[in-house]
Amino acid sequence: MTVGIASIRRLPYQAYEKASNYATNHEYRERANPDQFFRHNHQEAMEARADLLPKPRGGGKVNNEQGQRRNRRVLGDIGNLEVFPIADGKQISRPITRSFHAQLLKNAQAEAEKNKNPVVPVMDDKVAIQRKSGPKKVKEAQKQAIDRPKPETKVVVSFDEDEKVKPLNGRKSRERSSRKEIKTLTAILTARSKAACGVVLKPESLIVNIDAGDVNNDLAAVEYVDDIYKFYKLTEDDSRVHDYMDSQPEINVKMRAILIDWLIEVHRRFELMPETLYLTINLIDRYLSMKIVSRRELQLVGISSMLLACKYEESYCLRVYNLVCISDYAYTSNQILVMEKSILENLEWYMTVPTPYVFLVRYIKASIAPDQEMENMVFFLAELGLMHYPTTVLYCPSMIAAAAVYAARCTLNKNPFWNETLKHNSGYSAEEIMDCAKLLVGFHSTAAESKLKEVYRKYSSSDRGFVALCTPPKSLLNTSL
Repeated sequence: MTVGIASIRRLPYQAYEKASNYATNHEYRERANPDQFFRHNHQEAMEARADLLPKPRGGGKVNNEQGQRRNRRVLGDIGNLEVFPIADGKQISRPITRSFHAQLLKNAQAEAEKNKNPVVPVMDDKVAIQRKSGPKKVKEAQKQAIDRPKPETKVVVSFDEDEKVKPLNGRKSRERSSRKEIKTLTAILTARSKAACGVVLKPESLIVNIDAGDVNNDLAAVEYVDDIYKFYKLTEDDSRVHDYMDSQPEINVKMRAILIDWLIEVHRRFELMPETLYLTINLIDRYLSMKIVSRRELQLVGISSMLLACKYEESYCLRVYNLVCISDYAYTSNQILVMEKSILENLEWYMTVPTPYVFLVRYIKASIAPDQEMENMVFFLAELGLMHYPTTVLYCPSMIAAAAVYAARCTLNKNPFWNETLKHNSGYSAEEIMDCAKLLVGFHSTAAESKLKEVYRKYSSSDRGFVALCTPPKSLLNTSL
């Protein structure tokens, strides 16, 4: 076996000397005794191979399984044993488990009590520290260690969504909580200024959600009802009529009132829907504002308008023959159909209009748990207002409905007469609807003596709760806001 010069240079001094001796005596031993030389040569070759293995620098480990097996150390050299001193000065070398540690600590404390040298355990529960101090100091140290507050942890989420835990002691948390309760000087001065000027926001608790009970009712359309009534209020002026009596040479306000009173009787006899009556009155006024009508055709306009309203609102429409009979055969079926066509042409088939009825239904619901008496009183005052021409001309449908609700609450002494819920849903304050409410109460006070008593007779019956017999609030006529 020959060793190269390059490999010899990298060997340590002992291996280098051994390799040199092996090279010098190689030739001599081979000549003297070949068999002994072969055995001796093989043993030396194995020793030289072990010496030629690379040694790690700095005491590191070699990534070689055979090298690790040959250089395996005993269990005590690996470092998994701890030398634990005891009171007698002896040392114990064995794995320190939790139970063994507790036993040693107990023995040390017992030995310390005998020698009056207490042992105070460290809070991290790893080793026991012997302190040569008195029992009072030991008890104080133990009490401080027990009463020491544990740090709180607070999770702070940064903008990069990384969670960081920051310990906070109890003092900082108490300071931070106390800071939230302190009001700044600017906030106090601003609140005082608003209170002095009367600019104080009203609490939302005063406004009742009237649609909360209809959330599961699909026909109530709770999700869209606010937008629907906003649209009604925006478009109510498009179907509103103005003073047209000056353009009618043969008819007057009294004749119109007689016609409406008779149509209310027809409506009641055929037991039609309330929407039909309000739409009928709207069609009559709109047609009279566009077309000059003779006295003889005024009743024809009325029954033709009711026929159109029935076709629009009712599930069962009246027959033309029924209208001929109810008018005492004053008009033929052909005349009614011709007038129906004339009304549609002049109104340009525009029949989807917000009448006072749609607002009445909403404002009655906003009255907060209205009873049947309240509802009948509202409709009584509204129909009295529609029968009289000045109410239709001066006020829009939404204001007539709001005034009817206000006058009904005053008549039935429902306190308060106007609340925040009604104001929120109607959009009117009590001052804005006061004039219209006075007008309706005036019609109520004269209904019993009027010649046109159909509305009064209708709401004096038992099925309407006798609301027409209630005493009108005459004090409302003298109210000035």
